[in-house]
Amino acid sequence: MSNFPIETIRHSAAHIMAAAVKKLFPDTRFDIGPSTDDGFYYDFDMEHTLTPQDLKKIEKAMKKMIGQKIEFEEFELTREEAEHMLKGDNQTYKLERLADIPEGDRITFYRCGDFSDLCRGPHVDHAGQVGAVKLMSIAGSYFKGHEQNPMLQRIYGTAFASKDELKKHLERIEEAKKRDHRKLGKELDLFSFSDNVGQGLVLWHPKGAFIRNQFENFWRDEHYKNGYDQLYTPHIGRSDLWKTSGHLDFYADAMYAPMEIDNTDYYTKPMNCPFHIEIYKSKLRSYRELPLRWAELGTVYRYEKSGALHGLLRVRGFTQDDAHIICTPEQVEDEIAEVLRFSLSIWKAFGFTEIKPYLATRPEKAVGEPERWEKALTSLEKAVEKAGLNCEVDDGGGAFYGPKIDLKVKDAIGREWQTTTIQFDFNLPERFDMTYIGDDGQRHRPFMVHRALFGSLERFFGILVEHYAGAFPLWLAPVQAKILPITDNQHEYARKVRDELRAKGLRVDIDNRSASIGAKIKDARHDRTPYMLIMGEREVKAGQVAVRNRREGQLGEMSIAEVAEKMQYEVDNKIS
Repeated sequence: MSNFPIETIRHSAAHIMAAAVKKLFPDTRFDIGPSTDDGFYYDFDMEHTLTPQDLKKIEKAMKKMIGQKIEFEEFELTREEAEHMLKGDNQTYKLERLADIPEGDRITFYRCGDFSDLCRGPHVDHAGQVGAVKLMSIAGSYFKGHEQNPMLQRIYGTAFASKDELKKHLERIEEAKKRDHRKLGKELDLFSFSDNVGQGLVLWHPKGAFIRNQFENFWRDEHYKNGYDQLYTPHIGRSDLWKTSGHLDFYADAMYAPMEIDNTDYYTKPMNCPFHIEIYKSKLRSYRELPLRWAELGTVYRYEKSGALHGLLRVRGFTQDDAHIICTPEQVEDEIAEVLRFSLSIWKAFGFTEIKPYLATRPEKAVGEPERWEKALTSLEKAVEKAGLNCEVDDGGGAFYGPKIDLKVKDAIGREWQTTTIQFDFNLPERFDMTYIGDDGQRHRPFMVHRALFGSLERFFGILVEHYAGAFPLWLAPVQAKILPITDNQHEYARKVRDELRAKGLRVDIDNRSASIGAKIKDARHDRTPYMLIMGEREVKAGQVAVRNRREGQLGEMSIAEVAEKMQYEVDNKIS
């Protein structure tokens, strides 16, 4: 068992992999090999096209080096010495990386076996401290991430301090494959994509649309209860709006080409914020009106590279559950605390209990007075403290226009997802000259806070599918109960039961096929139906149904009233 940080273990594993690649493919040119959240990768340029069989050979060579406990040796060179060595090895990508190192910085290399790599480190002392490795996949990647640069071959792998940790990780990966929302979305007939419509544009099927409507309605109800007003804004806006907001200067690459209307350029909106600001500026505002809490389920369009698209998790057209809070400096602390409390309550309603905040502070280049930044950061820190959460600080990781809190939630198999963002903005209030009349009769600049709770409904839906493994809780399920008559003789009673339960607001269907009861039960399980209500002659005579619950198994015979009461309790309490 190694005592090194996991990032050091994985970065060292990347070097060991590169050393193995050099041994097997001597003419390879190397780029970089960093650690990642769940493993590592390394980018290579070689004539040979890597295959899954090559991964087995490379992994075998890595394990041999680990067994031999090959040492990591650090050595330092001058810039001239480093250039000479890299040119001699024809390492053109490393030469470009060397040029990126600022003058005056140390230039260090790490040797592992026959492989020496330009690297800051740190590394383990020897390969045996890496523990256990597994190479996962091969992908393409552009040098430095730019499409105009050469395409390299990337090998992804993972490493852990022990074989047991690696085994558990690989088991989680297998479970994640079973839960993949793209697979389940097709299997459960929830959504699809079509090349005829366009990449990254979601088509919602009836069942998926129903589930989405359920959590949209919940979202609206909870926002109204918590003092938000809902807005609707257009899908397009004039170019002048996006010039004022700065999007055409800083965000144009993510925006779609303009359309000309009445000799003026219009753009589909990548964000909702400027529209909300225009509503604010539609009249002179007084401090007595503040705070304003405005929310919108606003559909936006952003150009994502085709290689980055990933089911519902990364799309080109999506609906943000956007909200903006406009308030006085005196109100901001209470408002942030309330936003955080509200966000946590919503996530817990969907069965997420492990939630962690990350606080991003002021970067070197920032807009807004230092006093505003200080007050904003204090408000964020106090809100986290009040919520009783442990917070990680990302020093200097805030946007240039304000600090933020990001919430990450853990799903049923322990994966962390970036979700809610609570973001201060000192930029747009300045750009749009937002003001209010204070109690002194003078104009003042309000504080503006962006808040996306789910992030986007599409991504949130994808997370939910994987979190629940397609087995949505009763309050979200499109079909809450399937009535399964054993023979055709029970069809009339089945319709009576269906109508009684539907009259109570429950979503119930009948499987009236001429199939065996075993086949009907199997199909209901496949569809992740929460309740199965089975009926034969005995149940008809007794005026009851035999109840099977997806979570609790067989519950025995119940009257229709008892079934309705049990289901309604589960719906009202949002039991996951």
